[in-house]
Amino acid sequence: MKRGFVIAVALLVVPAAAFGAQEFEKVGTVGAQFLKIGIGARAVGMGSAFVSVADDASSVYWNPAGVARITRSVININHCDWVHDTAFSQAAYVFDPRYLPGMLALHVRSLYMPEQLVRTIYKPDGTPGYTFDNGDVAAGLTFARSLTDKFSAGITANYLHSSLADVTSSAYSFDFGTLYDTGFQSLRIGMAIQNIGNEMRFLERSSKLPTLFRVGMSMRVYESGQLRVLTAADFSHPPDNSERANVGAEVGYKDFLYFRGGSGFGYDAEGLSLGLGFKVPTSLNSEATIDYAYSDMSYLGAIHRLSIDFRF
Repeated sequence: MKRGFVIAVALLVVPAAAFGAQEFEKVGTVGAQFLKIGIGARAVGMGSAFVSVADDASSVYWNPAGVARITRSVININHCDWVHDTAFSQAAYVFDPRYLPGMLALHVRSLYMPEQLVRTIYKPDGTPGYTFDNGDVAAGLTFARSLTDKFSAGITANYLHSSLADVTSSAYSFDFGTLYDTGFQSLRIGMAIQNIGNEMRFLERSSKLPTLFRVGMSMRVYESGQLRVLTAADFSHPPDNSERANVGAEVGYKDFLYFRGGSGFGYDAEGLSLGLGFKVPTSLNSEATIDYAYSDMSYLGAIHRLSIDFRF
């Protein structure tokens, strides 16, 4: 079992290193960078290696096919103080529509900053009474369905809106994903294509969306009584940088306490991530999960994420 997983990880990581050696750099050639920010303290705590795990509400970001694996209604809330005095928040509601053979999810995420004073060369410290704000918002609808007992697929439609002072831009995008249980031990393969859509236009300039392809594998390498160990590896191809790899693990104790860790390779700033989670019952038919993640962003500082899930 362990040998099989090592081979699977190698198949993901080795191509990443090979492509990375080509130094295919196109930094700054796409817009809507907020779409790259990872969602969910659990996923980020596992080093953002989540495209094949995708079994909670954060699947709306990592792999929409994972929404089909959710068996109860879920309300999910995420927040983190992002870099340079910005804040990133996300909320999702996953539910069974009953009139459709699958699961639906409504979700919204935003990157924003507080109002800033207008600065000029004459008043570099700010002009009293003159302020501006800026932010980005993505609102989406996800539909996912299990087509067999081993294979599920999902699609997300997003409306995007960005603003800077009195200048705004809007666009639409789509995400597609699949999940496949191989039948070999607990090995699962996930794939997703994100941010396929039209360009965002500010004044006379337009920029493409950061269309991203992800593929990954995950497996429970140990499971005995009260202890479970889940490992995962992802490989991604961004449009504006070299290929990247992510690896991570989650150790669960008594289905109550979770320890997580992981790392990204090929990133300019993102590196080590650590996480912690608690699951507690709130009633006979509902439970809550609280997750925390720490991410080392190198020269950008540390990022702390908090997520709360309510399942009912």
